Amino acid sequence: MDTLRARMLHSVPWFILSGMTAMCLLQGVPVRSGDPGFPKAMDNVTVRQGDSAILRCTVDNRVTRVAWLNRSTILYTGNDKWSIDNRVILVANTKSQYSIEIQNVDIYDEGPYTCSVQTDHHPKTSRVHLIVQVPPRIVEISSNIAVNEGNNVSLSCIATGRPEPVVNWRYLSPKAHGFMSEDEYLEITGITREQSGLYECSAANDVSIPDVRRVKVTVNYAPYILDARNIGVPLGHQGILQCDALAVPAADFFWYKEDKRLTDSRKGVKVENRETYSRVTFFNVSEQDYGNYTCVAMNRLGHSNASVILFEIYQSTSSPLLQGPGAVHDGNSGSPRCLLFAPLSLLLLLCLSLLLPHVQF
Repeated sequence: MDTLRARMLHSVPWFILSGMTAMCLLQGVPVRSGDPGFPKAMDNVTVRQGDSAILRCTVDNRVTRVAWLNRSTILYTGNDKWSIDNRVILVANTKSQYSIEIQNVDIYDEGPYTCSVQTDHHPKTSRVHLIVQVPPRIVEISSNIAVNEGNNVSLSCIATGRPEPVVNWRYLSPKAHGFMSEDEYLEITGITREQSGLYECSAANDVSIPDVRRVKVTVNYAPYILDARNIGVPLGHQGILQCDALAVPAADFFWYKEDKRLTDSRKGVKVENRETYSRVTFFNVSEQDYGNYTCVAMNRLGHSNASVILFEIYQSTSSPLLQGPGAVHDGNSGSPRCLLFAPLSLLLLLCLSLLLPHVQF
């Protein structure tokens, strides 16, 4: 039986035996690296995906045959190529070095490679481990999202790479500092309108620049009127009422005088609606134009309203308009009125006439 086994082994090519030895090496069986003809081992080779890797095997003049194997697959033996992969080429076969190159390295190329040599009819092996690094890449991220104020928001960002990338979330706002989450997931509880905007996910592993993607979060909220001022205008002049409001989605504006809606169809009146404000222009203010007006800002989440007063003033040499901070109603009449200040000289004469009733002016 021993004789038969010896004959069978003798009939197997040397590099197959060497490959078997290499497999034993991978399984933990020690090889006597101190043997005189043993090839010197390389350090692990680390390359980035897409680059080329050169695997070198240092030999001497006692080596008669050489081969490179990837696990149990023979790549090269001497100058003969066994691999069908055209990315694998022989770059050196000299008395001191036997090297191959793997071009355009990919993840599946990672693993152990074995240099097998034969000296004095005894096969020996040396192993090197190829490590393939992969730049970070975000493969899945939450889509842009619109939520109502007060709801919870969950964002996810899944990335791949070797080594495994570190994923961070941050809020792109001048008021925000640092990371909001050092994880693939970002949870926001009871989101507010101030938290709407862009959220950025970055994945980094030092192999290349971080991969960065952004998600837009829109926070919907009911209209909020910022400003609506009373305005005083002389009869026959132009007067403008304006109502400013914030809302997401943008508000629709409506104007009412008492219970009647104000539109462009009214002669001498123009209504302009924009995203954040509405304006009513009276080109030639009449007595009928004075009074209390209501601005209503509305979207699908709710509405808000404010009252403003267009009131009459006497014409002034300085300005035809007089603005007030809020709606003030005169209890004695339907139209609030305001008297402008008299010139200072007239006031002085009035005071003197009261103090000195017998003095003739």
